[in-house]
Parts: sequence; C-alpha cells; structure tokens
Amino acid sequence: MTPLISILKVTKRFPGVVALDRVSFDVLPGELHAIVGENGAGKSTLMKILSGVIPDFEGELRLRGQAVRFADARSAEKHGIRIIHQELNLVENLSAAANVFLGREKRNRWGLLDDRGMARATADLLQQLECHISPSQLVRTLRVGDQQLIEIAKALAVETDILIMDEPTSALTEAEAARLFRIIGRLRQRGVTILYISHKLEEVFSLADRITVLRDGRLVQMLNRHETNVRAVTHLMVGREIEAMDLGTGRQAGAIVMEVRDLCLPWPGHARAWRLQNISFALRRGEILGIAGLMGAGRTELLECLFGASSETPTGSVLLEGRSVRFAHPWEARAAGIALVTEDRKRLGLFANLSAGANVSICTLERAALGGLVRPRRERSLAGEAIHKLGVKTAAFETAITSLSGGNQQKAIIARWLLTKPKILLLDDPTRGVDIGAKEELYRLMDQLCREGLGIIVTSSELPELLTLCDRILVLCEGRMTAEFSRSEATEQVIMEAATRRES
Repeated sequence: MTPLISILKVTKRFPGVVALDRVSFDVLPGELHAIVGENGAGKSTLMKILSGVIPDFEGELRLRGQAVRFADARSAEKHGIRIIHQELNLVENLSAAANVFLGREKRNRWGLLDDRGMARATADLLQQLECHISPSQLVRTLRVGDQQLIEIAKALAVETDILIMDEPTSALTEAEAARLFRIIGRLRQRGVTILYISHKLEEVFSLADRITVLRDGRLVQMLNRHETNVRAVTHLMVGREIEAMDLGTGRQAGAIVMEVRDLCLPWPGHARAWRLQNISFALRRGEILGIAGLMGAGRTELLECLFGASSETPTGSVLLEGRSVRFAHPWEARAAGIALVTEDRKRLGLFANLSAGANVSICTLERAALGGLVRPRRERSLAGEAIHKLGVKTAAFETAITSLSGGNQQKAIIARWLLTKPKILLLDDPTRGVDIGAKEELYRLMDQLCREGLGIIVTSSELPELLTLCDRILVLCEGRMTAEFSRSEATEQVIMEAATRRES
C-alpha cells in the first residue's frame, strides 16, 4: 500500500536541545497510527511539524507521494490535516461556538456573522460527542475536561483527511474517553487517517493498527499492534523495565493535620444550588487521600476551597492542626503551609513568559534575596536543587518553560511548591499528560514525601492511579460525598458505583 504520509530524516533543534534526530517512518491511508514515548521524546514536536505549527525543520515530508512543507497551520488544513493539541488552544472570553468557528466564521447573505448557524452547528458537534455544553457558554467558565471536548469539536467541524490527536483523553474521565473512542470509530469508517499520541498504553492497544516508539528524539521501532504487548512497548519507550508499583505498604499515618466539617460551596443560578454539599473528612500526616469522581463531581472545586481559590465563598469549617482557618486568598493558604498543583497547567500553573528556573523559584524568592534584592546566584542554586530532585529535564535555568515537554512542565510546578515546604500538598490530576516513566517517578516522589510526614490530597481521572497511590479514597458524586474506602476496600467497581450514586 502506498503511504499517505512519509516522514524522511526529520530533525528539529531548539537552543541546547535536539528534539528530533533524523526520524523516518510512513503512515498508511485509513490507519490509526499511535506515536508513543516518554515526555521529551519528540512526539508533540513531530506532530506540530506535520500540522504546520512548526514550519522550520530539517528533512522532508511527503503527502500522497508529493513533497510538502507547510508555512503554518492554515496551510496544513488546506491539505486536509487538523490537530487537536495537548495544550488547549482556546480563547477564554469567547463562547464555545465562537471558539469552534474561530477564523472561519459562518456569515449570512448580508455578510454578517451567522451566530445562530454557528450555534446550531456547534450543538450538533457537541451532540456527536455526547456532551451537554451550551454553545453560548463562555469557555472560561468550563472545566478542563469540557474545554478538551470543545477542542475536539473544533477539529471535527472541518472535513479532515488526517486528524492528529495529541493526548486527547488527558482531561477526560473513562466515560468521556469511551465517547471519544466511539467518535474515532465513526471517523475511521469515513476513511480518516488518525495519528494518535497517548501515554495511556491501554488506549493505544485498543485503538491502534501500528505503533511508532520514539525515545530522546530518535525513532526506536515501529511495530504492528498485534505483534507486541504493553510490557515490550514500555521497555522500548523508557529503555528499562517498569515494575508494577506497590506503594502504601508500611506507611504510618500520624496525627490529623486537616479536618473539614460540613463544607458547602454555593452554585448561584444553578438548579442544583450547590457545587459541594456537606463534605466532611480528615487528613493525617503521612497519608495520601484520594478524591475520586466523574467530571462535574466537585473534585477540583474541593481543592480550590481548601486553597482559598474558589469562585464563591464556601461555608462550613476547616481546621488546620486543630486551629480554625478561613482563607480569602491563595496567598494566605500558602503562608499557612498549603500548596496546590492545579489541573490546568497552561492557564493556572505556568508563567509562560518566564524561564524554567524562574517558574520554580517564583514562590520562594525571599529565600534568594539579600537586603531586599534577589541574588541571581542564590536563585539559581535554590531552583537548581529542586529541579535536580524532581528530575526536570531542562538545558539551563534560562530555558523557556514553554519549550519543555508537558511532563517536565508539571514536574517544574511541583518543584516550585515543594520549595515552599508545605504541610499539605493538594494535587489536582497531577499526572495529566505525563508519560509512564515520569508517572513512576512522580508516584515514588509522592510516596517519599508522604513518608516524610507530608499530608497529600490527590484527585485523578484514572482510578488505577488512585488505587496505586492512596491510603484512603473519598468518592464524590454531583458535589456530595457518597463513599469512603480504605486501601484494602477500594476497587474500581465499588468506586464507580459510588461515583454514579445520585440522589433518589
């Protein structure tokens, strides 16, 4: 079969980093071709080259046998190539419909914007995705998972021959991911060729025809899915065997560090009235407490309340080391020894205009100051120690944070908060977009911090992650706590049953 896409000796260099090194392979018409590798392997860089986002590279691309080089994303789209980016690329102050049709707005016969037509078309797309978002809703009011669905709707709004999906399920729950897989099945029936990046190898092995493995910017191997297995691909990705994680055994929880009593978060104008209702629990030192629930259950809202970052003022009480606290601003929570790593890395976690080192040191600059002035050598030493501890792959302190892979950006944010020496670490879906090797490193780090006496609360869209990490798991459904399980009691089945247990 003649290849649809041929990638020939493609090389891409950034300052101090070779992101891709003479990568060559073919993509066949109509196949779902998975691209896997650790963070920093070059997957997203290669997809950005294919979609015209990065026009400057060495090597050659061939499309249907003809050499092509796209000047920008619009040029690639004219050739039938669309990309769904891992990092969301939406305009927050526009509606869902305006985002879906941004740059190719529908107009009526008088040349005016056809808002109704765009709203109808967006509603149809969202219905295909089995998503109940209003086309008129502002994107900034949506949670990350819903924003991800808007990003997917943007790509589906245009007739596409080649669709690139870069971690499309990273912010989706299992049920939402299943919806997306049904859409992928329908696209394949239409003959659409799909390039699929995912760190979730279970997805890859359920969807892909062939799998290309990259490591450190180089092609390792291309495999037929039926001729390999998860363990073999994992070994190719990381260059070593990944052992099954067995954390939590032998951990001893200490005294209660935080107690939450009857926490409620109002939801003005909504029929449900409450985002969170009567949430009560305790967190002990040296314990990892998991928060499970489907999208909209209130996981993120709960962590925001504890960090003083909620949109509305919560009621109820929070006790920190036995003392009642009420934070009006995240700075107060930080000063009290609480740290939050948000689920939305791009919008709420990164300072995109600062270097990698400055992103790490920004919350603890007082420790690098002398006489009221920040001393660069002290700041470098401070950030460098944290970067080394978490294994952040960056060429230098000055390296732009936006040039790091998603997983290394996440590790830099965690490093920032660990420098504040928190008593409690709140982690909101911390391994979203992080590869299997980096996940292992983060799991071991959380276990180490827990054994050092830190109290950790973690949410995750992946139940196996919570089952691996947590001493206890609380389950939320529509803002209410429906169950609590110890490590020995928790299974995926009982958690899902509690996560769907609505009020009768």
